[in-house]
Amino acid sequence: MGMLSDIFHKIFPSHHPAVTQAQTAPAAPAPQAAPQQAPAAAPAAPAAATPIEQVDVEQILTTMQQQSGQQLNWRSSIVDLLKLLNLDSSLQARKELASELNYSGDTNDSASMNIWLHKQVMTKLAQNGGKVPADLQD
Repeated sequence: MGMLSDIFHKIFPSHHPAVTQAQTAPAAPAPQAAPQQAPAAAPAAPAAATPIEQVDVEQILTTMQQQSGQQLNWRSSIVDLLKLLNLDSSLQARKELASELNYSGDTNDSASMNIWLHKQVMTKLAQNGGKVPADLQD
């Protein structure tokens, strides 16, 4: 994973599925020999899905901003959001994030790309268990 994974690592706790899934690549199942007979026991019932722990992204980022002492507008600026998270906010880094998120627009139009990136990052945070205000999502 790339920059999006870095963002998840900065916001979600280390045990959160958004972080642990980014850390582990799915392993290929080991090939098994075909059994001679069908098992005598009935198959186990599928385990109930455990809900993803929801993380209050707005509270975390607001606290980070207060602790930083910087005047960063993370609510609308991808550059300020990346700065707040102590991540590379350069144009090249944002172009890499745009590529990772399948941005189809012109990366030379940084204003449009930045607006799109911010909304996409907020949406991805929400999709992975982040509590993000609706006005910050796509």
